[in-house]
Amino acid sequence: MAQTNMRHVLSALVQNVPGVLAQISGMLASRGYNIESLAVGETENPKLSRMTFVVIGDDRVLEQVRKQLEKIVTVVRVDDISARDYVERDLMLIKVQAPAGGKRSEVHELTQIFRGRIVDVSGDQVMIEISGKESKIDAFIDVMRPFGIIELVRSGRIAMVRGRGYAGQDNSGQDTHAA
Repeated sequence: MAQTNMRHVLSALVQNVPGVLAQISGMLASRGYNIESLAVGETENPKLSRMTFVVIGDDRVLEQVRKQLEKIVTVVRVDDISARDYVERDLMLIKVQAPAGGKRSEVHELTQIFRGRIVDVSGDQVMIEISGKESKIDAFIDVMRPFGIIELVRSGRIAMVRGRGYAGQDNSGQDTHAA
């Protein structure tokens, strides 16, 4: 029976040195792997950064991506957190048409319903900040389309395993990787 393509969230701990992002994205691109989302940022240790990838593929593709990442010297560890209990978030800024009056009030109400925040207002448009799961962000975009989306930008997905452990530990704090 053929495996179906699934959405995998990978968390990679990497050395915080220049060129790591270029090296990793270049390696993935040269092998034809498509990254649906990518976010990078410092961790609690300033010498390390965390890269969160969302990759679509079957288990074979996932294993190939993981093995390729682990070959890179600056990669400390790679974990597939998709099967774990985790929290993920996207951040979006969206600029929409909202002339003063009824339309602007309606945009404001919808923003509050989605627990967003208006961060800039000009004569006939507003900029909204919203964070949450991918589905929430997508739903908000759909609700804003009738008003006229001028511009939008989204961060890559970030994710963290729930509980006491980090991505490479189970919730008891035990390392899930062999030494």
